[in-house]
Amino acid sequence: MGMHLILLCLMLMKASSTSANGDGDGDSGCPLGSDTYQYSCPEAEAIIFSWVEQAISQDSRMAASLLRLHFHDCFVNARHSLGCDASVLLDDRDDFVGEKSAAPNLNSLRGFEVIDAIKSELELVCPETVSCADILATVARDSVVLSGGPAWEVKMGRKDSISASKEAANNNIPAPNSTVDVLLTKFQNVGLNLQDMVALSGAHTIGKARCSTFSSRLQSSSDSSDVNMQFIQSLQQLCSGEDNTNKVAHLDLATPATFDSQYYVNLLSGEGLLPSDQALVNGNDHTRQIVETYVEDPSAFFDDFRYSMVKMGSLGSSTQIDGQIRRDCRTINLPN
Repeated sequence: MGMHLILLCLMLMKASSTSANGDGDGDSGCPLGSDTYQYSCPEAEAIIFSWVEQAISQDSRMAASLLRLHFHDCFVNARHSLGCDASVLLDDRDDFVGEKSAAPNLNSLRGFEVIDAIKSELELVCPETVSCADILATVARDSVVLSGGPAWEVKMGRKDSISASKEAANNNIPAPNSTVDVLLTKFQNVGLNLQDMVALSGAHTIGKARCSTFSSRLQSSSDSSDVNMQFIQSLQQLCSGEDNTNKVAHLDLATPATFDSQYYVNLLSGEGLLPSDQALVNGNDHTRQIVETYVEDPSAFFDDFRYSMVKMGSLGSSTQIDGQIRRDCRTINLPN
């Protein structure tokens, strides 16, 4: 991106975040770029990385949680844009319903306090400059890197939404019991393809899931040759008892905190935790072939994952109409 366009974009984004009516309306038409904050906030990525590193050192599960925030943000079709616009961070208010109370997010999404801490420091260093949406995209990358996964260049320049859609969050975010056909439809609806779907599912190589999200796996029968009954029985034991609401299992039991291709190895062994994970092997020959490729060549997974993350992170960037740079990621900017 040329210098003149960078400066123009920054001026327009700044103007939209501090417009007279306080709602940040404005169409910047700015493409995402790698040097958006080179002059306006050169410390931005270092500040973000430092907070992510600290958070993961205190809680290794936080890597998956921050990565998941970006996913759940990008898949939601909000009022004026589709994609990565930080709508997932907006709190409910008396006159506003956000996405945090949607079924895929309620009592499930974590890491909001990490985003708050990052935003607070950025507002001190370079006020009203770095968008919350760009923070989400960057913490996702940093979480993967700090867990041993691939690095990629995060394109910057997203704007923060001034709206959210609980309905879209309920409808658009893939459910853990989805079939391959349902998964593919959800991915295609936002502009991603089958290859992206299998590669991005590899994010489940880190993190945990509650028993309620894989309850249908507990009902698997030994009649099927595709079922690993030893694995199923271990899950049944974990999730037994009356109060299993908060019990969690590792998505990847072998290397739970390491971002690697073990997730795909697990699928071929019948040890996919979520039904939507195991479906990639048992429910479709094409997706199974991709899984087998990633098992044989982990570098192919890393290459495809970074490519698909950049692709997903760009969703909505060219169609954002209204937006702002929020001063607080939990609420839209109010008139001064």
